[in-house]
Amino acid sequence: MRSALALLAALALAGCQLAPPHQRPETPTAARYPYPAEGEVDPLELHWRAFFADPQLIALIDAALTHNRDLRVASLRIAEARGLAVARRADRLPTLGLSAEASRGRAASGGPSAASSAGGTTPSAGVSERYAVGLAATAFELDFWGRVRHLADAAREQYLQTVEAEQAFRLSLINEVAQTYLGLRALDERLALARATVQSRQQALEIAQVRLDAGITSALDYRQSEALLTQAAIELSALALARAQQHNYLTLLTGHAPTEPLPAPRPLAEQIAAGRLAAGLPAELLLSRPDIRAAEAGLRAARADIGVARAAFFPRIALTGSFGYASDELGGLLASGNRFWSIGPGLALPLFDWGRNRGNLSIAQAREHIAVASYERAIETAFREVADTLAGRRFLDEQLTRQQANVATLQAIATLARDRYDEGAVGYLEVLDAERQLFAAQQALIETQAAQAQNLVRLYLALGGGQLTATADRGRE
Repeated sequence: MRSALALLAALALAGCQLAPPHQRPETPTAARYPYPAEGEVDPLELHWRAFFADPQLIALIDAALTHNRDLRVASLRIAEARGLAVARRADRLPTLGLSAEASRGRAASGGPSAASSAGGTTPSAGVSERYAVGLAATAFELDFWGRVRHLADAAREQYLQTVEAEQAFRLSLINEVAQTYLGLRALDERLALARATVQSRQQALEIAQVRLDAGITSALDYRQSEALLTQAAIELSALALARAQQHNYLTLLTGHAPTEPLPAPRPLAEQIAAGRLAAGLPAELLLSRPDIRAAEAGLRAARADIGVARAAFFPRIALTGSFGYASDELGGLLASGNRFWSIGPGLALPLFDWGRNRGNLSIAQAREHIAVASYERAIETAFREVADTLAGRRFLDEQLTRQQANVATLQAIATLARDRYDEGAVGYLEVLDAERQLFAAQQALIETQAAQAQNLVRLYLALGGGQLTATADRGRE
């Protein structure tokens, strides 16, 4: 008997493999990135604290990782999925419970004939007692077809998927905070430039007023100088509004307003501490990107669900059993003669389900196809993000160099136009055009510096930076 039970238990734990074997689909991208990707720094070995150089940005990212509400929800979903995985794993083992029973009752000792023979007196009654204690195993399914095991596999993969999704959201949050902060730093520099320009043009307007009062220039020059000041003031107000909105969004991302003074910020040119990042090959993204690992875990779960759907076509066999002691007297309850045990299988075989099992299998197979497409889409998205940021690294460097040269040229033109106007060689319109072009070029230069820093952040995170290990692969071992 014991050997038979051991054999049944072994078969139940082994089960059958009805789920499709997991195999990664072919990578739907090119073998190499379209732009040169040389570099000396491996982003996977570089912690984000070492990547960023601004202590204020580091403090804000710390605050976001601690207080952001959306990240808290993602972390709680991990706990939810972990509980489901534990419950599904427990279904593969028998459930044992302790039962105890005590009853006391009164029953009549005789019927109507007994009452008649006693001369019509009330029938006597006796008291009965019953006591029982034991262990019971309820409906333990012998998992011949792997249904319970596939359910546990699917739950585990869903748990790992939520872990990777939380990691992906964490990196996304770091990126969002960094992008917003760099935009804020750019707005601060543009505001400083706009304030200096307004102050300079205010002084120029005062000089134009003096020259107008002295009859040296016409009212046209004065009005043009006034228009130049007004344009700078309008730009200043627009930048102040954008800065306030950017600051509010940064507060939302960090989850709270800082209660202590933050470290002093660094200028845009000193935001990134790392050297040139090495992009590697697109195939390396399969292990470095948590969103791709999450999509693969979802594919594994979908394939396990196919095993569950296929097992539904086969009979389900469950065992129930109990062992304990029962007696009419409490004092002798645990005597060897009062011992009892029972064990018995139950069989459920689907006969007529009107296509329910076949429909569930079709659903599971369709979801597998969806998971494959989602996995391939995640790879394509990751490839595009890296390719875009590599292109940005190349062309933003060129753009920044040329804009710096353009600002220097326009600065010289504005100075020359101002000098020639003071000499009376040109009209004020040339000064107006030169200063307007210089101001626009200076603003564009700051925007390009911010875009360059933001692109480096996107490249670092697109390559999977900020993490050291593949969580799903480690949890599956």
